[in-house]
Amino acid sequence: MSLVTAKNEKNKRDKWGSKIGFVLAAAGSAVGLGNLWKFPYSVGNNGGGAFVMIYMIFLILIGLPLMLAAITLGRKTQLSAVGAYRSLKKNWAFVGGLGVLCGFFILAFYSTVGGWVIYYCIKAFTGGLAIKDPEVLGGIFGGFISSPASSIMYQGIFLILTLLIVIRGISSGIEKASKIMMPALFGMIILIAIRSVTLPGASAGIEFFLVPDFSKINMDVVMNALGQVFFSLSIGMGVMVTYGSYLDKDTNLLGPAASIPVLDTMVAILAGFATLPAVFAIGFKASSGPGLMFVTLPAVFASMPFGKLFCILFFVLVLFAALTSSISMLEVCVSYFVDEKGANRTKAAMMIIVIMYIVGIPAALSMGPWKDLHILGNLNFFDFYDKLTSNILLTSGGLLLSIFVGWIWGADNAIEEIEKMGVKFTLAPLWKFLIKYIVPPAVFIILINSFKSVIAAIF
Repeated sequence: MSLVTAKNEKNKRDKWGSKIGFVLAAAGSAVGLGNLWKFPYSVGNNGGGAFVMIYMIFLILIGLPLMLAAITLGRKTQLSAVGAYRSLKKNWAFVGGLGVLCGFFILAFYSTVGGWVIYYCIKAFTGGLAIKDPEVLGGIFGGFISSPASSIMYQGIFLILTLLIVIRGISSGIEKASKIMMPALFGMIILIAIRSVTLPGASAGIEFFLVPDFSKINMDVVMNALGQVFFSLSIGMGVMVTYGSYLDKDTNLLGPAASIPVLDTMVAILAGFATLPAVFAIGFKASSGPGLMFVTLPAVFASMPFGKLFCILFFVLVLFAALTSSISMLEVCVSYFVDEKGANRTKAAMMIIVIMYIVGIPAALSMGPWKDLHILGNLNFFDFYDKLTSNILLTSGGLLLSIFVGWIWGADNAIEEIEKMGVKFTLAPLWKFLIKYIVPPAVFIILINSFKSVIAAIF
């Protein structure tokens, strides 16, 4: 083997082993904790089935066009998020850089919650959550997150699990893990949903979740649905560009671009059926966020037949959802150093994880001993990382992606890439119109609302 050939083999980029592997990994990236604790409550509080209807409309008009744009950009360039933009328009590389920063800081604080999930998996297996009293469970949760040593230790374990998957590469690491975790995730959430909806009194929760209440529909509800679509798919952090870059040139992009948002939405709706009917059946108040996941639901499971089994299934499900998202965030950062700096994958991933862990420790501590330490207005470290990424970096990245593909690189060039290898994109004129004229204003509105949310949180 010649030196040139050896060098080319060494630098050869990894690829997805199959299209289904890519779809499951990309859907896993989109499926996260927000699907499990935010979507069901948002539906119930924003008009039930009416909210779902509005959500689906925005998913088609905003989510699908953005998803296709991101994957197409990645496959076209076969580069990480930074390189993808730079290769087509040099002075737009900063957009990819925003994605790398976004993924880094999200995982820095997301790993805190990931650590909580690991702790609760262990508690579920050992029977430590078989308690019906929410106040007692609230005390357990409060005591855990207030312990600096426990919070930091479990945060580190979650990051190590993420690292072990990513260092194995795309086909041998992320794809193989996703092929195990995503089908298992679907299986577990379906089992829990079936058990939930068959509990006596579950009909009240089903009604709360799905029955349309058009009297609640106003501009706030519309904006909530639009924001839920955008943030659920997490397109603005460069994950889909990065994942798309590992696709072969002969991959038809249309199927995956539609399948990923659909799978993400299926998990969110199943999460509603898995949680809300059970909450209502047992007689608890519907809530969202950590209170639902770590206090209310364990009390619900403890109050039902075979509750320990379903509690174990639920927290394993939550762990898989957290991991499929975390590996995609780490991959965005790792691919930047591998593609742009020529770094070794394992060394780059280990370096990033160590720095991420150090940066993330204040987020873990801010849920306990540092909760009153405000670094910007009323924001502690955890809230600051959350607002910086979700409200500013993620939204800005999505807006700039739509502008770049629609206007800078050009929608016609993107369509040409989509239609390679004889693919017929019959909806190309509609997609072109959406990505140029509908998606950018819609995401800009989200950005404005996000800035308002940040300002309100600071002051």
